[in-house]
Amino acid sequence: MLKANQESENALLDAVLASARYRDLCPDLVRFIGRQELHKRRNLKEAIKATKNKLHQVGGMYFDTLPDTQAWLNEVQQILSAQDTCAEESAALHAACRRMMQCHISTRERLPILDQFYATIFAQLGPIHSILDLACGLNPLSLPWMLAANAQRPLTYYACDIYQSLATLHENWFRLLDIQGHAATCNILQQAPLSSVDVALLLKTIPCLEQIDKAATHALLQTIPARYLVISFPIHSVGGRNKGMLSYYEQHFHALPGLNDSKTQRFEFATELVFVVKHS
Repeated sequence: MLKANQESENALLDAVLASARYRDLCPDLVRFIGRQELHKRRNLKEAIKATKNKLHQVGGMYFDTLPDTQAWLNEVQQILSAQDTCAEESAALHAACRRMMQCHISTRERLPILDQFYATIFAQLGPIHSILDLACGLNPLSLPWMLAANAQRPLTYYACDIYQSLATLHENWFRLLDIQGHAATCNILQQAPLSSVDVALLLKTIPCLEQIDKAATHALLQTIPARYLVISFPIHSVGGRNKGMLSYYEQHFHALPGLNDSKTQRFEFATELVFVVKHS
């Protein structure tokens, strides 16, 4: 096996980030996965290929191409400048956000249930003034639906993702919506944001994390300082097939250590299985 050291890690990191498909990714995550693969593979070339494959599984496969986020922000700014209604009541903003969320498979799958998703879940939680969105993807673009549900201004929103362009998008998105928000790239397998919040969202996140580290979920769930955890799982494969995923992920959730079933609510939507856990 190839010996993993600082030199080989740096060489792998440089090679992966030199690729147009992966240069936008969080370097800490690339290094984390690369270190694992260096221990498994016979040479650097194999480790680079395996690292790229893993990065595709946990991130790249969800985008056809990365979006033009600056064009999106310009469009949102024009919509908000041309209207008198607040963001959560804007039909034009809702339509634009729906179109943008089509670009990411995870949020695309949620669009058919979006009108009921947050209205149903947030109704159970009392007033929400702070949200942490882990491995957020394009989910912060759902903010108009959250604000129309039980998320209330002033609202603080922390978001993190593995794509630097998405963090920049959301940082500016919060500003346009007058949200006290912050977005950043991070590898939550090593260090998740630790700001105390009312609600932490882990939407279809656990299956991706466990492709990298099977033990990641337990450690992460114990460190999130939130009153409620909203944990969801896909019901269908990325290709739309039913592979018994509903029963599999229901069993998987209940096998997670440290979660109290008596403090858990279950919601089954057409495309997503959701558990709300009273965390503290």
